[in-house]
Amino acid sequence: MTTLRALLGVRAHALAADATVDAGTPFDRERFETVFAATGRRLGSAPVGREAALRDDGGRTWSIAGWGVDELGRAFLLREAAARIPIATHPDWIADCYRTGALRERTALLRVLPLLPEPARFLPIALDACRTSTQPIFEAVACENPYPAAYFPADAFDQLGMKAVFTGVALARILGLVSRRTPELARMARDYADERRAAGRDVPADLTLLTDP
Repeated sequence: MTTLRALLGVRAHALAADATVDAGTPFDRERFETVFAATGRRLGSAPVGREAALRDDGGRTWSIAGWGVDELGRAFLLREAAARIPIATHPDWIADCYRTGALRERTALLRVLPLLPEPARFLPIALDACRTSTQPIFEAVACENPYPAAYFPADAFDQLGMKAVFTGVALARILGLVSRRTPELARMARDYADERRAAGRDVPADLTLLTDP
């Protein structure tokens, strides 16, 4: 698996040590939260690079070219911290990080969900992100992220697909869209297209990803 640590390179060791998530240091949650919040200032938000990609243990591969280095660093810290915290406490801990985090802390958390232990446990957080009116939050979970296709129930995935249409997100950015497409999603997309045509408005060209068999 391509790892977050490998993508961070030499920056990973110092970051892990300062956040107390390296192997030789007792975990200090307060120190972790301080370093987690400061990662943006430390690493900057430049793109990680066009060739950057991740592959998980299930063989899914996806691009993270749209991530900032700060998001990469925070995702790395969350993944490493998960190994230091009792697994039963993960849902409450991740929910707390999401609830209290600043915008880019929350986007990093959403992007790393498929790489955390037992990812299905974090479904409520991902569903909440899809209901938000904050576009970067929605895109962090909906776009270039294998989590929705792997764990969303059908009705929630349908809603994600239609929200992407309504907010102008390119449907090609939704991983696993065609394999998760349902007759209900196709119907909603056709109805939307009919309404647009009746109003004399253009229909998004990529809507065929939802309507065509």
